[in-house]
Amino acid sequence: MNNAVIPKQLSLAVSLRDDATFNSFLVTPQQAEVVEQLQRFLYGNLEYYIFLSGGSGVGKTHLLQAVCQQAAEQKIPACYIPLTDYQQYGVTLLDDLEEMSLVCLDDIDAIAGLPEWEEALFDLYNRLQAKQRYLLITAAHSPQASGFLLPDLTSRLAWGLRYTLPALTDEDKLHALQLRAHQRGLSLSEQVGRFLLHHCARDMSTLFSLLDKLDNASLMAKRKLTVPFVKSVLGV
Repeated sequence: MNNAVIPKQLSLAVSLRDDATFNSFLVTPQQAEVVEQLQRFLYGNLEYYIFLSGGSGVGKTHLLQAVCQQAAEQKIPACYIPLTDYQQYGVTLLDDLEEMSLVCLDDIDAIAGLPEWEEALFDLYNRLQAKQRYLLITAAHSPQASGFLLPDLTSRLAWGLRYTLPALTDEDKLHALQLRAHQRGLSLSEQVGRFLLHHCARDMSTLFSLLDKLDNASLMAKRKLTVPFVKSVLGV
């Protein structure tokens, strides 16, 4: 795990997944524009703010962390904060983040409807804009549909570039599984991939976790991934 630069207020380190990179992200035709925009986000881009929305499992967190990984490789000060996990730390979590070159806030709808948090986020947005810092935000829905109480915050979040990541088709999920397997040195046939899609939970987080489990089982048993072997490992 690569440690992200984190605010001094946090006592618990925020880590980035080593496999959350652009190379490990399956780019569908519908996602090509946003991925290209994110890859050059930190390199002379006139846009300092991007808002990504989309349902669970479409790759928002992966892309957010991929930008942070890219920043770390270039020694650019950056922080990644999943607000679903860290709202317990209080709004001081957002203090002084304008000192970072890049701020990535994941799942900001987690703090929608909380006045103190909304005020703090609004203030942070303005501080980042004043210093021309880069800001990436994700949410399940658009700013207008995220349930924010503060009109000025909704207005600010609606500025800049906004992209909605589409839901993945079964073919997209199959190809994403095969890409992840290939990068781990694992051969995942179409037959085994479709078996997983048809007999297991269909969200990508669960599917990737199952692939990790199958990879470990395959190494220990020194067996290839076949449907009978997958059935025995998963008990399905």
